Amino acid sequence: QVQLVESGGGLVQAGGSLRLSCAASGTIFRVNAMGWYRQAPGKQRELVATITSGDSTNYADSVKGRFTISRDNAKNTVYLQMSSLKPEDTAVYYCNADVKRFMWEYNKYYWGQGTQVTVSP
Repeated sequence: QVQLVESGGGLVQAGGSLRLSCAASGTIFRVNAMGWYRQAPGKQRELVATITSGDSTNYADSVKGRFTISRDNAKNTVYLQMSSLKPEDTAVYYCNADVKRFMWEYNKYYWGQGTQVTVSP
């Protein structure tokens, strides 16, 4: 099995910064794309940012210029550096990873348990 464990959430004032981390562990042959999604109360889960194994990145328009996604392939870990946070960034942030457990297996997407980010006005 594969586990994704997030850390780094918390309470911060508007304009502040937080750094989220997500480490993939377990039976892993290769981790392909990794990403961050978020879900605010009463809203659907939405994409925040993704990064490929080759470090190509993609961001939601709402976070461009404020958030930076990066990864450490040796540690199977993805990071989300969040700056200039706004109250509308308040949500549960979920890590996602496209993982191949064995060379002969198809890829499968895995999710973390989520970490709360709260931005006060």
